[in-house]
Amino acid sequence: MTVGIVLVSHSALIAEGLVQLARQMAPNVALVAAGGTDDGGIGTSFDRVTAAIADADSGGGVAILCDLGSAILTAETALDFLDDAAQASVRIIDAPLVEGGVAAAVAAQTGSDLDGVEAAARSAVDIFVAPRTGTDQAGAATPGSQASAPAAPFTGYSRSVTILNRDGLHARPAADFVKLASTFAPRVTVNGRDAKSLLAIMALGLVRGKIAEIATEDPAGREAVDALADLVESGFGEA
Repeated sequence: MTVGIVLVSHSALIAEGLVQLARQMAPNVALVAAGGTDDGGIGTSFDRVTAAIADADSGGGVAILCDLGSAILTAETALDFLDDAAQASVRIIDAPLVEGGVAAAVAAQTGSDLDGVEAAARSAVDIFVAPRTGTDQAGAATPGSQASAPAAPFTGYSRSVTILNRDGLHARPAADFVKLASTFAPRVTVNGRDAKSLLAIMALGLVRGKIAEIATEDPAGREAVDALADLVESGFGEA
């Protein structure tokens, strides 16, 4: 049983388009659009959100993402009308609709539970909103901030591979990469970013010709690194 995803937008076109996009990367996940009013206008509908929750629920829980404040209010009202058991398995996630929705869908596709799906969606906040505590988005010290201690010598295993895809590591190959990474227990990174995070991988901006260093500090991670490096070198069937 996988987590279902409900995407609530004031625009039916936005919600339906996002479902279409996410389905390219998460074909086995119940992705349900709940956009627009009952008469097809701009706004949100209690009835549409309620029906979407029911359609998305296959027993693994339901994650709801919304675009604007009143969409959240509509979703919260729909939750209030569910019985206690249903409410416990349905969660409104505070994350950007597009980036969070895609990340949530991929996490659900890899078998993550509701907590894992929420964490994947909320990672959009950490990745795409620059911290204001003396670091940039990549975690490097910014001018005037205190330098971090030197990193310990790397004692794990890594491979450097070149991106071959004409359009770089865009959404579909990035999702394939993350899905494969998620089948391995050891932690693996790509240029320092978590290989199991779709948004982290896409935020690297790995265009054709760029080098991806796939690495692990886990002695059991060699197989994962090799499998991921081989996938990149294959061009994901696109090169």
